[in-house]
Amino acid sequence: MIRLFTKWALDPALVLAVILLSLFGIAMIYSAGVVYVPNPVTQHAWIRQSIWFGLALAAFTGLARVPLSWIEWVAVPSYVFSLLLLAVTLVIGTGAGTAAGVKSWIRLGPIGFQPSEIAKIATILVLARLLAQRTNAPTSLKDILAPSAIVAAPLGLVMLQPDLGTAMAFVGILFAMLFWAGTPAAILLLVASPAAALVLSFNTMIWSVYILGVLAFLYLYRHRLFLFESVAVVLANLAAGTIARPLWNSLKAYQQNRILVFLNPEVDPRGAGYQIIQSKVAIGSGGLLGKGFTLGTQKRFNFLPEQHTDFIFSVVGEELGFVGTLLVILAFTYVLWRLVKRAQDSPDPFAGLVLLGIFGAWLVHIFVNIGMTVGLMPITGIPLPFISYGGTFLLMSWVAVAIAVRVAYER
Repeated sequence: MIRLFTKWALDPALVLAVILLSLFGIAMIYSAGVVYVPNPVTQHAWIRQSIWFGLALAAFTGLARVPLSWIEWVAVPSYVFSLLLLAVTLVIGTGAGTAAGVKSWIRLGPIGFQPSEIAKIATILVLARLLAQRTNAPTSLKDILAPSAIVAAPLGLVMLQPDLGTAMAFVGILFAMLFWAGTPAAILLLVASPAAALVLSFNTMIWSVYILGVLAFLYLYRHRLFLFESVAVVLANLAAGTIARPLWNSLKAYQQNRILVFLNPEVDPRGAGYQIIQSKVAIGSGGLLGKGFTLGTQKRFNFLPEQHTDFIFSVVGEELGFVGTLLVILAFTYVLWRLVKRAQDSPDPFAGLVLLGIFGAWLVHIFVNIGMTVGLMPITGIPLPFISYGGTFLLMSWVAVAIAVRVAYER
């Protein structure tokens, strides 16, 4: 039996960890549906998730046997196809869950899917091909223009939906893969600097000090940058500071409220701040060992919003306590470590880059989802891999697992 599992899984340790996370997710989705006033949508969600889990295992079985040359060949067509899907989503897309106000889903009868999930995997494959073909590491801003453009296309389309949470996953993919390709940390900091300027510009004093810091950094790093690169960094930071307030004013009211309640949930405790307040109460009330499986009171009274999807971690915290949440975090840590370990062991650049791209996407999902349930991140409607309810998200996560074990096994 062990030999058969090893032959099927290719990477038994990684696949077993993901199977356990998926089964745990089904159990917690079942618990999320055990409430005092039953809701047909949440009550039977675990059954639908179980069916999707079966489909995911079937997809994994097939894709894990696909030759690596096929995976490399399909990278560009799948990337172009995903961009077309994202463009179509802007026209006919719908929302769901805490992301009901965005156009991120395409509905085909009773089945809906997020093209952005396909775009993540396609972007990882295309970016891995591009970076693996380089003879030298991208060590300048000029060298990362092409990789950044590849990620910017789907990221921009996702931002137009607008879906900030998913867009952050694309940023995680880019930075993880550039780092693995050998890009110096200083270059990555310069690339990220306009985003910091955008946030800090709301305080003139802090922003001014920050710009002086950027200028000092560029002066110390001047021997490794072309003049036009330094100028571009300064202009990008100034532009970010200039557009910050117009960009804020362009946000819809619910988007502004999400950011404001992230800073202080008490500004709107019955409105936008309700979700984060109830989530923190649920997790805090769990204590060390929790209230017991299916026995969470915040959950049973339906105080928790989207408790089977985006806020499933709150259910874990309330019912299984600190120990349960710690075990979940440790399980995710092991999965991410396993991806990095396989990337280190692989002599092939393409395989390592694919593994790090998946690592970057999952890391953002895990960090942002758990962070928003405890008030460390604004609410963005981003699910927790393998645990949150979502059939197509679970399926595409397992597709990523299949690609990960295949590229690691074959190379």
